[in-house]
Amino acid sequence: MGMVTKSSTSRKIFNVFNYGFFLMFTFICVYPLWYVLSYAISNPQLAAQEGVTFLPIGFTLSNFQQVFTLDGLFNSLLISILRTVIGTSGTVLCCMWLGYVFTKDRMPGRTILYRFLIITMYISGGMIPTFLVYRAYGLLDNFWVYILPYLVSPYYVILIKTFIEQLPASMEESAMLDGAGSLTIYFRIILPLSMPIVATIAVFAGVGQWNQWFDNHIYTFNTKSLTTMQYMLYNYLSEAQRLADELAAARGMDAIARMQQSLTPRTVRMTVTMITVLPVLAIYPFFQRYIVKGIMVGAIKG
Repeated sequence: MGMVTKSSTSRKIFNVFNYGFFLMFTFICVYPLWYVLSYAISNPQLAAQEGVTFLPIGFTLSNFQQVFTLDGLFNSLLISILRTVIGTSGTVLCCMWLGYVFTKDRMPGRTILYRFLIITMYISGGMIPTFLVYRAYGLLDNFWVYILPYLVSPYYVILIKTFIEQLPASMEESAMLDGAGSLTIYFRIILPLSMPIVATIAVFAGVGQWNQWFDNHIYTFNTKSLTTMQYMLYNYLSEAQRLADELAAARGMDAIARMQQSLTPRTVRMTVTMITVLPVLAIYPFFQRYIVKGIMVGAIKG
């Protein structure tokens, strides 16, 4: 009885420290995002004077309203949504089909093509050769430069191939005996059973497309109508820093009194960050269980 009591007490102490450690770890991970949100919905001047620690100071949504009045914001938002939806759909479609055919031994040149695909993960052409290739294909200042280069990702193909290989081969064999062709087997059997990895790839590709801005900076900077929201907000963050420098150099002038009625540079940064992050935060909870399952299967088989 004494040993049982001692073991039970040790277990309780362990659970207290275990839960306490993970609660603290969770707080450390969540607090930076909570701080950004609290600052973004706080009164700019009160936040600048008193500082934000945990709760908002002078709750307001006017910060978001002012940021959304930027010229071209809704057009850039539309471009970001289009490239995310079209790019993610194309990536999932191409990578799923390529990963599926790489599981078939009867595919001509399967080993060579698969190894060549893997090599591209370690060897890159570099920025200048890539720029020249895009120019040769007419992709500069073209919307499809956001889509075509990302249709095939070796990492996604590996995950998909690994996932499909763990599916029972007997199902395909039974379907073939019933007269089903490759497309029928793929769309009726493989694709429905592969929804965990499809959701995983969709989230990865979607977040990558949503957060991408560097290709806009390099390949479409001459076409304002193709500006993505991330690139526009990136530029606006730079303007916020310039504004802070001007305010620091203009003390005692009437311009300061006028600027105090609008956003401070720090509030701009916090608000812009939340606008960029919120769509991703809204999507992840719905796909989390698929992501965990898809990655775990790849880890076990790989």
